[in-house]
Amino acid sequence: MLVAYKFLLRFSHSSPSSQAFLTLIPILLAAYKNNRETSARKVLLEAMSLSDIATNDMHGEKSAYFDGWKAYDRDPFHPKKNPNGVLQMGLAENQLSFDLIEEWIIKHPEASICTPEGISWFKDVAIFQDYHGLARFREAVAKFMGKARGGRVKFDPDRIVMGGGATGANEMIMFCLANPEEAFLVPSPYYPAFDRDMRWRTRVKILPIECKKSNNFKITKQALEDAYQKAQEQNIKVKGLIITNPSNPLGTTMNRETLKSLVSFINEKNIHLVADEIYAATVFSSPQFVSVAEVMKEVKCNPNLIHIVYSLSKDLGLPGLRVGIVYSYNDAVVSCGRKMSSFGLVSSQTQHLIASMLSDDEFVDNFLVETSKRLGKRHELFTEGLAEVGIKCLESNAGLFVWMNLQHLLKDHTLDGEMELWHAIIQDVKLNVSPGSSFHCSEPGWFRVCFANMDEDTVYVALKRIKKFAGNGQKEGAPAKAKRWKNNNALRLSLSSRIYDETVMSPTMIMSSPHSPMPHSPLVRART
Repeated sequence: MLVAYKFLLRFSHSSPSSQAFLTLIPILLAAYKNNRETSARKVLLEAMSLSDIATNDMHGEKSAYFDGWKAYDRDPFHPKKNPNGVLQMGLAENQLSFDLIEEWIIKHPEASICTPEGISWFKDVAIFQDYHGLARFREAVAKFMGKARGGRVKFDPDRIVMGGGATGANEMIMFCLANPEEAFLVPSPYYPAFDRDMRWRTRVKILPIECKKSNNFKITKQALEDAYQKAQEQNIKVKGLIITNPSNPLGTTMNRETLKSLVSFINEKNIHLVADEIYAATVFSSPQFVSVAEVMKEVKCNPNLIHIVYSLSKDLGLPGLRVGIVYSYNDAVVSCGRKMSSFGLVSSQTQHLIASMLSDDEFVDNFLVETSKRLGKRHELFTEGLAEVGIKCLESNAGLFVWMNLQHLLKDHTLDGEMELWHAIIQDVKLNVSPGSSFHCSEPGWFRVCFANMDEDTVYVALKRIKKFAGNGQKEGAPAKAKRWKNNNALRLSLSSRIYDETVMSPTMIMSSPHSPMPHSPLVRART
């Protein structure tokens, strides 16, 4: 250890407390462990040539949320080619209404510049476009946002700012509103990739507001105030509050009174409110969705503090088109966001297609009604199937997932107990579900399970596996079951092996996955 430490100091100019230094220590130790001093020197020099952002661990790749994705990538389920593979239930994607979109595209070939009917638009779409985006695109998106909120509010096309999906939009708004080391409060549990989207490159802090099952994980004024005061005591400057409504991972919507309370709070503290409303049109049962844009009319507030993040990834099920939106009531944010959007513009070809599609009122109206019905039906099918083996979910009315309660299957009601159970689900049940701890949930035993990214036949396969697993657990008793998981040699996890296996990877290997820079995490590596 001492030799490795001296070697690191010799070949780096980092101070022993710097992030880069701490990141490189396990890399060097791993190389020394294999008697590869030359390799260690090479890895060290390669890593030291990178920036702090490139070498820090704020991307969030060590989260079980991303590890589950990699388990699926290595052994993906296919009904014929790989029927025993891992089912992807960690992807919040809406594939239930693709047929409606495909039908519209077939009927409207002129919407694509790659068809004889649309070729006349090719030059206008292919040439340089400014950062504002196509006027007809912004008008169509603004109109769709209003329809997705029941027509109770209208949006100004001139306040539409483009981003590369919700990920790009979230990062953009952080760059606009906060400096490094300043903070935003976020009710937990919250979307795991917020840590990547909002922290990684911006260096902004995210401070969880603890919400508990005792009141169905609803945010309370006291919890909000406590989180704010704690930040003040730690000399952390709070720049705002981030909410996700409808909630990911809970699948619930905030009521009007809660939203009024939050708007009043941020106005009183003179901090920003960023409302992530990307699931606005996924509501499938009452109560109806209430946007912060509605509440602003009912509460005295400074509109310059209110910002909405939106995308077409969830409501239309088009994440691959990377349509993200920042809608701000602050002129300075709109202006700054437009400049920043040059790093993540929506392609003009996509804008052209979306503008045509969303300008069709008949299509949009039918789509919003039909997708809501289909989501409701799928939610009912899945939750009723779980209920047959005594598995309960938090009551929800929106989203593409359920918040599943498996606390009765835990050996220990701890984070370690939750991770043991999650490993068993990945390895034995072959389901990629996301553990609550990856969403910063303070109560172990909750899991987010996505149900809208597969066909109905695959849902039945998933339910069959879950029922078998849960049934065995009930017969054997949770402690005995957990003990069997712990002794399962097919899946091994230890802190030392995690450090070793992760750090022997070169910086080039680390950046090879679009979801995570670590495609071979030992957390879910199975030995057969």
